[in-house]
Amino acid sequence: MKCPFCGHDDTAVVDTRLSDEADVVRRRRKCNACDKRFTTYERAEIQLPQVVKKNGLRTEFSRTKLRASLELALRKRPVSIESVDAAVADIEERLRSAGEREVTTQQLGELVMRELKKLDKVAYIRFASVYRNFEDVDAFSKAIREVSPTPKKK
Repeated sequence: MKCPFCGHDDTAVVDTRLSDEADVVRRRRKCNACDKRFTTYERAEIQLPQVVKKNGLRTEFSRTKLRASLELALRKRPVSIESVDAAVADIEERLRSAGEREVTTQQLGELVMRELKKLDKVAYIRFASVYRNFEDVDAFSKAIREVSPTPKKK
């Protein structure tokens, strides 16, 4: 590991620790040339699949775009940032565990809708109305019935 201060490539590991989730290794290092210390973080890099758009173009998966679409649907809704983070992490984990090299925007949209349905029904309907491109009131009503509890008979 090259020293960020002097550029010398002879450094020694002084301390190694795992994060609480055990998915990141934190290493304290010391440069053998200038004696300065610095920290490095090590994590496994697992490639997320490419996204295949409706027109056939392929693009890199973007965590930023995924988060932005969730936040847009959840705008002005009482959902915590932690819940959004967990939803993004869950979608990414599903994509990783599927082991596919490509995912369609339709598959990605379905994953987003699944998470929104758990987080907030109004956000789910917002996203579904754009994602499914409702043509009429009946399609919209059907989506609302999907998330509405059925009334109990007396």
